[in-house]
Amino acid sequence: MAQVESNKQQPGSADTPDGAGSLDTGVRVWPSKRYAEMHRRSMEDPQGFWSDQARKLDWYKTWDRVLDWDAPYAHWFVGGKLNASYQCVDRHVKTWRRSKVAIYWEGEAGETRVLSYSTLFREVNHCAAVLQKLGVQKGDRVALYLPMVPELPIFMLACARIGATHTVIFSGFSAQSIADRVNDTGTKLIVTADGGYRRGKVVALKEITDEAVKMCPSVEKVIVVKRTGQKAPMKEGRDFWLSDLLGDGESQPKVKPEALDSAHPLYILYTSGTTGKPKGVVHGTGGYMVYNHSAYQWVFDIKEDSVYWCTADVGWVTGHSCIVYAPLSHGAAIVLYEGAPDYPSVHRWWDIVQKYGVTIFYTSPTAVRLFMRYGPEWPQKHDMSSLELLGSVGEPINPEAWRWYYKYIGGERCPIVDTWWQTETGGIMISPTPGIEPVPLKPGSATFPLPGIDAAVVDSDGKETLPRQTGYLTIRKPWPGMLVDIYGAPDRYKEAYWSRFPGSYYTGDFAMRDEDGYFWLLGRADEVLKVAGHRIGTAEVEDAVVSYPDVAEAAVAGKPDPVKGEAIVLFVTLKQGVSASPALKDGLVKHLRRVIGPVATPDEIYFVDSLPKTRSGKIMRRVLKAVASEQKLGDLTTLEDETSVEEVKRAYESLKGLSGGVKEKG
Repeated sequence: MAQVESNKQQPGSADTPDGAGSLDTGVRVWPSKRYAEMHRRSMEDPQGFWSDQARKLDWYKTWDRVLDWDAPYAHWFVGGKLNASYQCVDRHVKTWRRSKVAIYWEGEAGETRVLSYSTLFREVNHCAAVLQKLGVQKGDRVALYLPMVPELPIFMLACARIGATHTVIFSGFSAQSIADRVNDTGTKLIVTADGGYRRGKVVALKEITDEAVKMCPSVEKVIVVKRTGQKAPMKEGRDFWLSDLLGDGESQPKVKPEALDSAHPLYILYTSGTTGKPKGVVHGTGGYMVYNHSAYQWVFDIKEDSVYWCTADVGWVTGHSCIVYAPLSHGAAIVLYEGAPDYPSVHRWWDIVQKYGVTIFYTSPTAVRLFMRYGPEWPQKHDMSSLELLGSVGEPINPEAWRWYYKYIGGERCPIVDTWWQTETGGIMISPTPGIEPVPLKPGSATFPLPGIDAAVVDSDGKETLPRQTGYLTIRKPWPGMLVDIYGAPDRYKEAYWSRFPGSYYTGDFAMRDEDGYFWLLGRADEVLKVAGHRIGTAEVEDAVVSYPDVAEAAVAGKPDPVKGEAIVLFVTLKQGVSASPALKDGLVKHLRRVIGPVATPDEIYFVDSLPKTRSGKIMRRVLKAVASEQKLGDLTTLEDETSVEEVKRAYESLKGLSGGVKEKG
C-alpha cells in the first residue's frame, strides 16, 4: 500500500497556499536513503553519474566527453553516435521481446490493433523506406499531422531512423497553425490522414492540410493515411496514399538506422504560449534519450509485464516522451487511445483499463476532475485491480482531486506520481520515484527533484527562499533532457529561459518548499493576483474552491479594481446533481474566507457548464481574464471547445452588475 501522510488542514493566509503551505504533517520526512545517495552523487559527480546512465542504451560510438557546458548551451555525450529508432525497436527484436506487445491501439469507435515489437519493426522500416523514396534525407524536417493512430508513432520512429527531424502538429490545429509551424521549420513533406474522429464526428484533416499547404512553399509531398474512408482531394504528383506507397509491404527494403551524432535534432515541438509566436523547442537525440530512459524507470518503476497507458495526445511533449520514446526504449507494452475520455460514455476509460489490464495509468488533473464531477460510481463498476501506479501531469493537482484519484481509481493501494516538467525540459523533473525507493506522499506535492536535477525556489533577486515562502522555480545545473535551442531563434532562447536568473534555467512557474523539502508547484508565475497588496496564486484559490463539496472544477481570473488593484473573479463548474443558488454562492465565499482569509473573497462568482481549455487539458486562464476584464481574447487556436468561451461570456454578460456578482468586499 502506498504511504500517504495524514495531513491536517489549517487555515491559510495570503502567502501560504491552502493545499500546500497549510498542510502540516507534524513530522519531518526526508527522502529515502537510496534516493538521497543517488541525488548526492548526481550533484557531486554529474559526469560520472550520467555516463553510467548512458551506458544503459546502445551506442554505435561512445562519447568523448559527457558534457560541454557553454552557458546557456549544453552539449551532452559529445562525439557519441546513436539512433532513437534503434533504441525503441531494433534492440528489442534481437531478444525475446520481438513477440511482445508494443502497442495496444483502441479507436474511438472500438476498433483495435495490436502491434508486437516485430510488427512495429516492420512498419517503421516500411515507412522509413517510403520517406526515402519521396526524397526525405538526413537533416530534412517532416511534419506529422495525424490523429492518435499507430501510424503517428511509426512515422516518428521512421523519421528518427533516417535522421529526419519530425515536428508533430496536434490534429486539432487549424490550417493557419499548421502553416506557421511548417514555414518556421521549412518542412518539405507532411504526413496526414483523410480524417480523424472526435466525439463521433469526422475532422477533415486532409482538407485542412490542403488549406495549409497553399501557404507553405517549402512543402513538396503529402502522404495520406486512410483512417475514416471519406473522400479526400488528391493533387497529382504531390499527394500520395500511404497504402499505395507501401504496396504489399514485402517489396519495401529494410532501412539501416543512421548513426547520428548525439546532438542531432530528434524533433521540434511548438509550445502553445499565451502571448507571441509559438516557440519551436528543439530536442537532440543523445541527451534526450538518456534522460528519458532513466527518468521513466525512476518514476514509473516499469517492469517487463507492465501495461502502460499515458492518456495524453502524442501532439504534446507528454506524448512524445511518455508514449513513444521513453516506454518503447524500455520495451514496454503501451496503450494508444484515439478518443475522448467520456465518449461514447463515461465508462470508456475504465473499460480500457479493465480490457487491457493496465498497470500504470498516467493522466491529467483536468481529467481527474472531470470524473470527479460524474461521481465515483462509474469507475467502481469496473475491475480496476490491475492498476499498480497512478500518475498526474500537465498542471499542479489540487489535494482534493489527488485524494479522489487515490481512493476511487487507485483503490487506496496505488502510489500517485505527481510529476512536474515542461516541453522545454524534455522529461519529468520533479516527482516521487517508486523505481528508486518510495517516499511518503503528500496530496498535492510533486515531492523531490529527480537525480541530476538541481531545483531551487528563489525570490525576485535570485536568493533561495525559506520553507513555506513562495518564489520562482529554477534549475541551477544543466541536465541531459533539456532543450538544445529554439528553432531559428537563439536570442529568444537566451531571453526566455536564461536572462531572468543568469546561470539558471527559469521555468516560469511559481513554487514553494515545505520544512521537509517537498516541492509544491503553484502554477505559472504570471498567474498571480495582487489583491489589496497581497500576492495570491490562482492555484491556491482554485484549490480552496475545489475543496468545497459541491464544486467539480474552478478557474480564477483577476480584473482591474480601482481600490484593490485586482479583484478576484471565479468561474465554477458544479458536480452532477448540484444546482447553482445564492446559498451556494454564500457558502463558497464563507469557505474561501475561512480557508485562505478575507483577502481571498471573490468579487464575482459565475457558474458555467465548462471552462475554456487547451487541447492538452490546461485551463486558458488568460481567456477568462480577458472576459472578466472585457479585453480582446487573442489567439484561440489551441482551444479544445470554443463554445466554452461563449458560455463564459454569456454568463458574465448576463450576470455582471446583477445578482450573479458577489459584491462583498474583503
